[in-house]
Amino acid sequence: MDDHVGPEATILVVDDEERVTDLYATYLEDLYSVRRAYGGQEALETLDDAVDVVLLDRRMPELSGDEVLKRIREEGYDCRVVMVTAIEPDFDIVDMQFDEYLVKPATETDVKDAVETQLLLDSYDTRLDEYFRLKAKLSTLEEQKPYAELEADDRYEELTVLAESLREDLERMLREYDELDFSASEFEET
Repeated sequence: MDDHVGPEATILVVDDEERVTDLYATYLEDLYSVRRAYGGQEALETLDDAVDVVLLDRRMPELSGDEVLKRIREEGYDCRVVMVTAIEPDFDIVDMQFDEYLVKPATETDVKDAVETQLLLDSYDTRLDEYFRLKAKLSTLEEQKPYAELEADDRYEELTVLAESLREDLERMLREYDELDFSASEFEET
């Protein structure tokens, strides 16, 4: 999660109920750079490539969270989207391209955990891509160069060490991911 710890991670909180937006923003602003939008259209106007995670209400007048989510994906923004809503999930969510779904009321812990999880997953994706690029370079060199030549080149050793370090980071992150609670308790009826 190193890539997004601190103010360089940007979170956009979107809810037409200003007090809810402000409350969620307050939960997060000591940890991240937080933007607020009080409706769907304002969310789209506020969104840019710097946003890492969007906390998005579904039921909003004029432009619903469902429509905002659809536009985020159509316009190719590379951000994670957490639906935070009072709408109980139904089978309509199967076709929605969100990354996590929280049913209100969402506690401070719920909100923080959701953002942290999405940043962890985003960081994992980035590092996994980097690892595969390094492995492709190593594989190409190993196929084309004699072992003695590889051993004599410092750049090959640097790539090897970097790939191993990245692999260890990925394994650590995967263990953290496995420890996350993905229970469906918020979907169970009370």
